[in-house]
Amino acid sequence: MTISPSFAQLTTIGVGGRIARFEQPDSRVGVIESVEDADSKGLPLCVIGGGSNMLVADEDFMGVVVRDARRDIMVLDEAAPVEGGDTTVHIAASAGANWDDLVEFSVTIGLEGIEGLSGIPGTVGASVVQNIGAYGQEVSSTVSSVEVWDREKKVVLELGPDELGFGYRTSALKRSMYDASGPVSRYFPTPRYVVLSVSFALRHSDVGTVSFSQLAHALQVEVGARVPTHLIRRQVLEVRASKGMLEDPHRYDGDWMKGMRREENIEASLHALRRTLDADGWDRNRCSCGSFFMNPIIDPISASSLPENAPRFEARLADGGKGVKTSAAWLIDQAGFHKGYALIDGAAASLSTVHTLALTNRGDARAAEVLELARTIRNGVRSRFGIVLVPEPVLIGDYTF
Repeated sequence: MTISPSFAQLTTIGVGGRIARFEQPDSRVGVIESVEDADSKGLPLCVIGGGSNMLVADEDFMGVVVRDARRDIMVLDEAAPVEGGDTTVHIAASAGANWDDLVEFSVTIGLEGIEGLSGIPGTVGASVVQNIGAYGQEVSSTVSSVEVWDREKKVVLELGPDELGFGYRTSALKRSMYDASGPVSRYFPTPRYVVLSVSFALRHSDVGTVSFSQLAHALQVEVGARVPTHLIRRQVLEVRASKGMLEDPHRYDGDWMKGMRREENIEASLHALRRTLDADGWDRNRCSCGSFFMNPIIDPISASSLPENAPRFEARLADGGKGVKTSAAWLIDQAGFHKGYALIDGAAASLSTVHTLALTNRGDARAAEVLELARTIRNGVRSRFGIVLVPEPVLIGDYTF
């Protein structure tokens, strides 16, 4: 093993084994060369962003981990929109740019479209792989194009929205590392298509639409109200902080995380914690992968068997048919796994004490312990409701879920 970080030093949950080789290319060509070098030698490849949506095994990773060191954010349209004309403004960002840095930048220069996605950890590249979403917005609604490196054909491609196959917390990029039987070994844990940069189509406006009831309640407005984007951003950060779902800004003090996020944005997160919790210190509730399970989308017949008070939202099944989305957090709680649940007293892995959807590292947890907790919860929900919860993070290592 060379002098490299461990996954525990790079991920938001703080678990995972040592890394054999770690590279941080600072150019587009450098990213491609690092990926191609690993592929040409048949080495396992993990292209990592902010480390927020992954659970990595405790064993050493005997391959290459590549983290794009570019942080570029650019406005592509030179002039402000003509009054009364098209208000679309295109911006682009390197895959390695911090996602919340992009949100903060767009709000500051008066653009609307991604303010509801404030506070989501990770990078711009990972945002389109996962199709991140929150508070009534999804990144897919603003993506104009994605520049990728095709590891199979060894060419750079520009993919449009129709080619990206966005769905609930998924995309054609994410699906390219899986087949019907599971992970595709020649790609996994990195998609066939490695994101190099993303272009977004936003709107020239300093007000946004409040599309989510919880956010509307926090802002004391009706759903559909138009509210200044900086207030939406501020409220989203505070709501996320109250749930333990705001990335811990202190992780950027670590040697391997410095420079990954703009200093002024780190300070903004600290302010959100102070306003909401009257504290900004280390909090183990924030040592998680974020939401560990996706909200299930089930058919209407299955939904009819749920208790009357179960959350229900209109959705589409994978085949395009009518479906019903319900809440994974509600299912977990109703199956008997309440906030703070652990397999044994004092366990190093437990549910967050403020949110049932976050599995947390309470201190020196191992990936195996987090996974055992996740299996227990999944099995309990399946036994109680007949619904199989699907993990949202990418599970990396020699284990099955």
